[in-house]
Amino acid sequence: MQTVKRPIPTILLAWFAMLGVDFLLHGGLLAGFYFVASPFLLPPMDAFVRIPLGYSGFLLMAVLLVWILPRFNIANWKEAFWFGIKLGALVWGGFALGLISISTIDTSLAVAWFLGQTFELSIGAVVAERASNATSLRRITLFVFLSVFLAIGLTVALQSSGLVPTVRIQ
Repeated sequence: MQTVKRPIPTILLAWFAMLGVDFLLHGGLLAGFYFVASPFLLPPMDAFVRIPLGYSGFLLMAVLLVWILPRFNIANWKEAFWFGIKLGALVWGGFALGLISISTIDTSLAVAWFLGQTFELSIGAVVAERASNATSLRRITLFVFLSVFLAIGLTVALQSSGLVPTVRIQ
C-alpha cells in the first residue's frame, strides 16, 4: 500500500478543488433551484450563512479520499477520476435516495445534487492522486488555483449577465 507523503497539503488541495467546482455548481449552474419557494430549502440568506458547514463536509470528503485512494492502488489521474465517480455515485446516490425518501426535496434537485456532488468527488480524487504522487506540489497547486479562479470567474460571469439568479447581501 502506498502512503501519502504530504497528507495535509494533499487534503487541502483536493478540498480547494472541490470547493471551486461547488461554487460554480451552486452559485451558477444550479442557482435557479435556490430561488423557488420550497419547504425543503432554507431561504437563500439563511443558507448563505451556513455555507461554512457545507464546506466543512467537503473537507471530510477530501480526508476520506486521501485516506482511501492509496488503499486501492490508484495509479493515475484517470483511475482516480473513475474511482471518484464510483465512490461519489455510491455516497451521494445513497444520500439523495435518503433525502427523497424522508423529505420534501424536489426530485430534480436531488438528481442535480447527485450529479454535481459525484463530479466534485471525482475532481477531489484526481487532485488527491496527483498531489499524492507528485515530487513537488508546485504544479498541482498552480493548476488547482487557476481552476478555482476560472470557476469563480465563470460563476461571476453567469451572475453578472443575469443568466442565473443572485442573492443581494444587504
